[in-house]
Amino acid sequence: QVQLVESGGGLVQAGGSLRLSCAASGRIFFSINAMGWYRQAPGNQRELVARITSGGDTNYADSVKGRFSISGDNRKKTVYLQMNSLKPEDTAVYYCNAIIGGFNYWGQGTQVTVSS
Repeated sequence: QVQLVESGGGLVQAGGSLRLSCAASGRIFFSINAMGWYRQAPGNQRELVARITSGGDTNYADSVKGRFSISGDNRKKTVYLQMNSLKPEDTAVYYCNAIIGGFNYWGQGTQVTVSS
């Protein structure tokens, strides 16, 4: 069983910063192909925020480019999302995602709330 443990969510004022972390643990027998973050606001579909592959390639949603930065530590099986210049529209539940051996795994989600 693979677990993704997220941390770092919370309440912040607009313009502030937060850093999310997600660590993969458990019975991981295959390589981690990619890890990333998705978010879902009430009434909206879950959307990709940022993703990083095992080779270090990254991609971001247009709405967060220039403000968010994703990085990873392969040895620790951990991915980080540095979120700067946060806006109220960034408010959502943020979910960690990992693709391991071709299978998709999800974290429980962490709430990020940005007040105006």
